Amino acid sequence: MSQSQFDSFFILQRPSLLRALQRLVRNPSTAEDLLHETYLRVSRALADRSVTHLEPFVFQTARNLALDHLRAARRHERTVVEDVAEQVVLNVADNTSSFEEAAHAERLLKRLSSSLAQLTPRQQKIFTLSRLQGHSYLEIAASLGVSPSTVQKELKLIMAICMGVAQRMG
Repeated sequence: MSQSQFDSFFILQRPSLLRALQRLVRNPSTAEDLLHETYLRVSRALADRSVTHLEPFVFQTARNLALDHLRAARRHERTVVEDVAEQVVLNVADNTSSFEEAAHAERLLKRLSSSLAQLTPRQQKIFTLSRLQGHSYLEIAASLGVSPSTVQKELKLIMAICMGVAQRMG
């Protein structure tokens, strides 16, 4: 199938694809982004190989992208909420905090940064990929060439270090 044939097909299917994505992600802007990504992914796939059943392939690609997006959002929520003790969350300085609370938060941040700087390069990479970029243990393990169990153990150690700093500052 040529690119122009796919473009014509995609234009015809765009409204139903967009509706399907909006039902899945419940956000029009995100659905538009996923629709664009679907177009790019399918275009790349068609350049590499022929697809016999284009419509199901396109809709499945869009669905997979939406599910990946939802999984990443859930993983981010879990990371932000579940991996941090409630007391630590409550101690984070906000705009209305007192000078003392702000100073305490700044000292805590400096100590955390200092502790994280002492990690091995691999541990720093695991922390960055997991907590800042939202990658799964499997994704991190594959990118670093280690087992998911190793990633989990390293991350547990890193989080224990962070919690230790927070408790000592408490």
